[in-house]
Amino acid sequence: MKTHLNEVRFGLLRRLAEDPTLSQRDLARQMGVSVGRVNYCIRALIEKGEIKVNNFRQSDHKLRYAYVLTPKGLESRARLTTRFLKRKLEEYDALTREIEDLRRDVNELGHAPTRFGGNS
Repeated sequence: MKTHLNEVRFGLLRRLAEDPTLSQRDLARQMGVSVGRVNYCIRALIEKGEIKVNNFRQSDHKLRYAYVLTPKGLESRARLTTRFLKRKLEEYDALTREIEDLRRDVNELGHAPTRFGGNS
């Protein structure tokens, strides 16, 4: 559960750094999580001092919010990005090893792989 929340937190910080005017609904849609989860995480980020909320008026006179990363939020984003990249590289290495093992098994069984540069 904590890993998933860290991924949501990472996704929020990353997206808000790119576009602080995204709504919680937009963020939820982009990230494939519920609006409630986004709201929970945004509240936690505000409490931690990683983002601050600015109000602004949109052209149709509706009040909107901008979620701006604070220096603490930028630091947290950098730290989470490093961890996320490390984990993804470890997953990539494990998957590469598994693919090589499977190719070896296929070759030993006498079946030629049909995709991804294998022997035909």
